[in-house]
Amino acid sequence: SHGYNYQLLGKYDEVYTPYRRVLVTGATGLLGRAVYKEFKNNDWDALGCGYNRARPYFLKCNLLDEDAVRGVIQGFQPHVIVHCAAERRPDVVERHTEAAMNLNVHACSTLAKEAGGIFLIYISTDYVFDGRNPPYGENDAPNPLNLYGKSKLEGEREILRHCPGAAVLRVPILFGEVEKVEESAVTVLWDHVQEGTESCTIDHCQQRFPTYTNDVARVCRNMAERALQDSSLRGIFHYSAKEQMTKYEMACAIADAFNLPSSHLIPMTEQPAGAGAQRPQNAQLECSRLELLGLSAEPTPFKTAIRDSLWPFQHDKRWRQTVFH
Repeated sequence: SHGYNYQLLGKYDEVYTPYRRVLVTGATGLLGRAVYKEFKNNDWDALGCGYNRARPYFLKCNLLDEDAVRGVIQGFQPHVIVHCAAERRPDVVERHTEAAMNLNVHACSTLAKEAGGIFLIYISTDYVFDGRNPPYGENDAPNPLNLYGKSKLEGEREILRHCPGAAVLRVPILFGEVEKVEESAVTVLWDHVQEGTESCTIDHCQQRFPTYTNDVARVCRNMAERALQDSSLRGIFHYSAKEQMTKYEMACAIADAFNLPSSHLIPMTEQPAGAGAQRPQNAQLECSRLELLGLSAEPTPFKTAIRDSLWPFQHDKRWRQTVFH
């Protein structure tokens, strides 16, 4: 209805187009870029949509606009939708609650209502749990401590209410190829690591499982390909890397991966007052459901993945020197 040219044919009329089509929301974001690339590199016709950062590579689509969403879905007719778009910074959710709720909850309803029989994968978070009694299986009762976790849990419920055949994929703290180091709560530690002269304190309380976006993307594709053959794939799934680390331990591992000193990094073992949104102590995800179905992906070792993510910042730590679209 919007007259989009979905098949950008290039030089030849007879361009081979894969028959399987996937729509990726939030394709401009940290996870969305990896998901888009994974499908595109594996014989899927992928359409990515974004909003502020959409052009020139992706389609600009406001997920709160039902007509726009319907137009994209009817125009492209995807077999699968992977919904990555979210406000995922807990402190931003606390400060800009209405905008965050719109994106994290209302966009879910819009998308799920328009999806009809399309297989929908919704990316959620370990922050739906309070972190007091890990590990957490898919059927354990959620109890989010902050508004971010509450908003994602409400998003899950909207998705499954309007689209009972959908899959929810909960993942922990993510990192991957970044446009700037601030884009991930893991890669942002690079600034502390590099500033080798200034001593700095880093959280050593909260137990995390930093997970590589490329691995999550592989799981999304595994699920999508299975769902095209087996319509019974639905409900809640967990995926997580297995290496447990505090942010202090991540920073030390980053230093080690780049042969940099870590003696200036100081573990902080108690939470400072007024430290923003409350975070779970240890929301470790139990991931056997995906593993038993043969849909998991072997996690890339943290040091390998962090090297791949941060090497472009070795000389100029702010911006990637390579464009990787």
